[in-house]
Amino acid sequence: MVSSTQGRYTRTAIVLHWLVLALLIAQYVIGWTMPHIGRHTPVTTLISLHFSVGVLIIAVIVVRLVWRITHGEPAHEAGIPPWQVRSASVIHWLLYLLLIVVPLLGWINASYRGMPITFFGLFHVPPLVGTHAAGWDWTGDIHTLIAEYGILPLVGLHVAAALYHRFIRRDQVLQRMLPGV
Repeated sequence: MVSSTQGRYTRTAIVLHWLVLALLIAQYVIGWTMPHIGRHTPVTTLISLHFSVGVLIIAVIVVRLVWRITHGEPAHEAGIPPWQVRSASVIHWLLYLLLIVVPLLGWINASYRGMPITFFGLFHVPPLVGTHAAGWDWTGDIHTLIAEYGILPLVGLHVAAALYHRFIRRDQVLQRMLPGV
């Protein structure tokens, strides 16, 4: 494992971090404006875009995880209490997990409903379960619940912690992930 020695994340880690944020913002805007997916909902442009962004989020998170595992993270700034370091680690890994699980649940639910998934119209993404396969009807509800009550609160904690370090502690934790700083 190679770790950053200058106290900052690598340029690649920074780009992946902010790309994930941009994709999440886009995904939530699309998700909240697209029609509710019910029994006979046709796949509209917004729904198709939501599927494509979900697949892209999985791909970017996998790349981000591989990068993080192979390149590590910079050393933590001196003076940060161990409980904050552990909390940050738990929140990061929970976010990684949920940013894979939530799109997978959406993909399973689309497959269960027989909805075709294309990646930005370029190619078809294979279904993960058969149409109306027994035992998969719950995936859409759990997809929505975890997206709203799992990911959003964790992102809120992540942002609050970054702002706490910037404006209360006045340390360099936030700057480690800012581009061009």
